[in-house]
Amino acid sequence: MKLFYSPDYVAAAESFDTMRKSGWIAESLLADPIEGVEIVAPRSVTFDEVAAVHDPAYVTAVQTGEPRSLAESQGFAWDAGMWQSVTASTGGLVAARLQAMTDGVAGSLSGGLHHARYDQGSGFCTFNGLALAAKAALAAGAESVVILDLDAHCGGGTHSLIRADARIRQIDVSVNLFDHYRPAGSSTLDMVVSAGEYLGAIERRLSDLGSSGWKPGICLYNSGMDPHEHCGIGGLWGIDAAILREREELVFGWFTSRRIPLAFAIAGGYIGGAMKQDDLVALHRVSISVASMAA
Repeated sequence: MKLFYSPDYVAAAESFDTMRKSGWIAESLLADPIEGVEIVAPRSVTFDEVAAVHDPAYVTAVQTGEPRSLAESQGFAWDAGMWQSVTASTGGLVAARLQAMTDGVAGSLSGGLHHARYDQGSGFCTFNGLALAAKAALAAGAESVVILDLDAHCGGGTHSLIRADARIRQIDVSVNLFDHYRPAGSSTLDMVVSAGEYLGAIERRLSDLGSSGWKPGICLYNSGMDPHEHCGIGGLWGIDAAILREREELVFGWFTSRRIPLAFAIAGGYIGGAMKQDDLVALHRVSISVASMAA
């Protein structure tokens, strides 16, 4: 299974987890490889590719740093490495999308995707790689796309960018109200308030998808680990590593058994308090390991 990453992902000076943890995971995989996983450097997306989804004025701000307030609208201090970082990371998910359409499963150590809107960043997300990859999949011949968002937080930015396109559906199961939205069309948003309801909510939405008669050409999976009870930004008490492993086995098994290509990103997950760096890396390694076994 190909997993996309390059040191360009961490080229920005920003020290927050969203901009650094892909490097931690890559270092872990080099020190302790997961069988079947091949790390591949992606091509960075271009200005024009990003501007097909985002306001060119906003894209210019991220590239140049001016106006500074717009360049930093996602919540990060801008520096000259920001453009290199976010275009590489976004390019990784686009590359994983293409690879999954060939191999069945592929991933990218990309995060910071689903809150970004047309004309600004939000919630540690600079560009919306999910929307960009979905539109790239359609352009490459996929007839339809499902975005499965299991980050702790709602994917309101993604929904704002894809809701007008009936070929793209969003299944969003969240445990935190940040970036809440009202779903349009056939997209869905479930707010889970109890750990005991979490896996059942995901299973029901996948069952609904399976019985709908609508088979997506590809799934883009935002595989957040921030629902974990020890994650201070979004976690829900009672959701532990065992539940998240079961979630990953459910998701990867469901799509691969139906021969639906799946490309995944690592999405949310943050250190602090009881969540140490090694703990967070171990959680994201679960996604990679399950994906590799399913591939």
